Amino acid sequence: MVEEAAIQLAVQGPSYRKAAQTLENLLGYRVISHEAIRRHLLEIRALPKAREPVHRPVLFAEVDGLFVKHQEKGIRGKEEKIVAVHQGWEKNGKRVRLKDKRHFVYRGKKPFWEAFEDFLIDNYAYDPTVHKLVINGDGAGWITACREHFRNRAFFCIDRFHVARELRGLFRKHPRLNNVRKAFRAWDGEDLLVELNSAVGTLGSNAKEDRLNDLIQQLEQYPEALGDYRNWLKAQGIDTEDMRPMGSAEGTMSVFAKRLKNGRSWVEKGKQAMVTGLVAHLDHMGFQTLFGRAESWGEPTTEEKPPRHYEEKVAHTVGEMTRGNIQYLQGKSGLPVYRALQALQSF
Repeated sequence: MVEEAAIQLAVQGPSYRKAAQTLENLLGYRVISHEAIRRHLLEIRALPKAREPVHRPVLFAEVDGLFVKHQEKGIRGKEEKIVAVHQGWEKNGKRVRLKDKRHFVYRGKKPFWEAFEDFLIDNYAYDPTVHKLVINGDGAGWITACREHFRNRAFFCIDRFHVARELRGLFRKHPRLNNVRKAFRAWDGEDLLVELNSAVGTLGSNAKEDRLNDLIQQLEQYPEALGDYRNWLKAQGIDTEDMRPMGSAEGTMSVFAKRLKNGRSWVEKGKQAMVTGLVAHLDHMGFQTLFGRAESWGEPTTEEKPPRHYEEKVAHTVGEMTRGNIQYLQGKSGLPVYRALQALQSF
């Protein structure tokens, strides 16, 4: 029980040391050291879930990379290639959540998109001859390679967050800003390229001109990627009701970055163990530890008001982990020991 709670706090919290300190403050004595938590996390193994049925003839993929520093001298950091896969959007109160979301972190020597398709087959009832893919990401070469791998089975969307940020930086206070913004918001890649080309030589600095030329060269490779993927799906007879614009890749990366970056550096084994823990947590997977296994992460998959801050998550996690672990309280209420334990609950 303590091992499971410690691992969960280490994955969800800022550090191993904070997880150990939190358990000590909660229980009143030093129950496990931060180094012991680290060693236990190194042995964690996520337990596979049942394959998800695919409810519509399309899956959505948000793709991005996260650069993580290494501790070893002479070894450069490495970009972690991560995909969040989901089956669309649904309202959860005032919020919109992604349905049946799962995370793929690239490992091994296979080409990235080949490994990703294996992941889809293993985790979803995915049929390459039936299901289409909508893939959203920036212009990195390993991401845009999806166009060659999937060809007419996928639609690649250039991530609008990255493009909009670059356009704002280039055209702030520029007289053509409104025209550029209008073409971008109209999902018209060809029109946007016309506007960008007409602005060449008017930005006032060599640095901005170079950035504009780079952006034009990038977008000219796939102007259709600035279009609306829903039109592509409609042309193939797929209902697009309730489908929303793509663009949650940055949000996915922020979850991983919060634990893996912020000044931290890692040895490879420790980083992979933490990534395994993060994916197991995000995908609500059970996990195998040195001393046993946990089937859940001490929290229900849906809540009206999920905990937002670390302190709330601590109380929530420990509360769920310890729920029902005193067997006498599961028995008859007339027993003296039951009444005694109930009387102690306010202490």
